[in-house]
Amino acid sequence: MSVLTLQSTRKLKDGKEIPILGFGTYGMDNDETYRVVRRALEAGYRHIDSADWYDNEEGCGRAIREFIKETNLERSDVFFTTKLKFNNGKANVAKAIDKSLEECGLVYIDLYLIHGPLGGPQMRRESWEAIVEAQEKGKLRSIGISTFGVRHMQELSNTGLPDPVVNQIDLHPFMTRTDVVKYCTERGIVLEAWAPLTRCMRFQHPAITALAGKYNKEPAQILLRYSLQKGYVPLPKSSNNERLVSNTQIFDFELQKEEVEHLDTLDEALVTDWNPTDCP
Repeated sequence: MSVLTLQSTRKLKDGKEIPILGFGTYGMDNDETYRVVRRALEAGYRHIDSADWYDNEEGCGRAIREFIKETNLERSDVFFTTKLKFNNGKANVAKAIDKSLEECGLVYIDLYLIHGPLGGPQMRRESWEAIVEAQEKGKLRSIGISTFGVRHMQELSNTGLPDPVVNQIDLHPFMTRTDVVKYCTERGIVLEAWAPLTRCMRFQHPAITALAGKYNKEPAQILLRYSLQKGYVPLPKSSNNERLVSNTQIFDFELQKEEVEHLDTLDEALVTDWNPTDCP
């Protein structure tokens, strides 16, 4: 396995690069997001994940813009993701993209995702058409989906439009989603794990605590390392500064192959938030 660092990236099928560790902002308002994202950037994160649904794109953008200016970095040095709230018609989606661009103030969005498959086949297709057009105009660098099941991805592929380069989904040892992982892997779609820490629901699981003891690591660090070694891009979220930093300290150890394989056997279809992968 190649040596991974906090600065490592993965190449997307569109040729762009995505940092292998992201920082999630779900559940934080603009002001808290601004403060926490600033701390995340100072800790070395270069991949920030937001969404229209979170109502904190402004806070993310403000933190990124200020950090870039103060550190003499380039806009391209920080990867920013946001997501479409509703699949409600092509014209509305185009307006939503422009609104997100205005909110974050970052000139372009590195990765834009359909937040979920709700709305039915026609609305999903119209969303994707609008997103593809926005990418062609340079508003979006890379485009993808979130919480899509295999059927939704097959349906999108049948449109003849470009494939998504990312599927962001609830993914961890207790929700392995082998069908989604297989489909995406075969097609070069990178998987992002939006709940890699199981929202703390399985920190006390014997398999996790045993590995934490063996490697002198926290349960969160074991789960994040698992995600990296599976080839996923995990998006941990914490407003606690100590945990925010400790979540980056996952590059000084490596799980053994058989340990990763054992973690794969723990699947119990644990839903940590929502699971629309079977919606019509």
